[in-house]
Amino acid sequence: MKTTGLAALLAVSLTAGCASHNISQPSAPIQSVISAPLEADIELGQDISGDSNATILFGIFLLGQDNKYADGITYTTGQSTVDRGFFGGVLGQAIDGTKAAAAYKAVTASGADVIVAPRYVIDTQDYVILKQVSVSVKGKAGKIQNIRNAK
Repeated sequence: MKTTGLAALLAVSLTAGCASHNISQPSAPIQSVISAPLEADIELGQDISGDSNATILFGIFLLGQDNKYADGITYTTGQSTVDRGFFGGVLGQAIDGTKAAAAYKAVTASGADVIVAPRYVIDTQDYVILKQVSVSVKGKAGKIQNIRNAK
């Protein structure tokens, strides 16, 4: 009886699992440029700020990151904030996501439409098995008053 149960457990554990299937299709990038020459009148408001934190465990698991973000928070030349190797990819995701969460908190708390002249402070603490990422953003609140076609 005991061996039958053990054999059944062994058979189930050997046949159960997860599978992933990926097919790559070679393709060429399509470049398209869309231009909308617009001008906006933005009213400057008070100083605003926002903070967010994240933790990376064993260089792989991203823990404790906020779940609300502002889209388009990439104030770079298209390069990542860190090298995106295997472990760098997790750190890069943590920094990018934490920046976006800090911006979201700053904008929603102030009622602003945009952050004018944002300044980010990124602090990374490395404790061998875990890394802590803290991001704060400061800038001026901007309220969009009018958007029109550029002359």
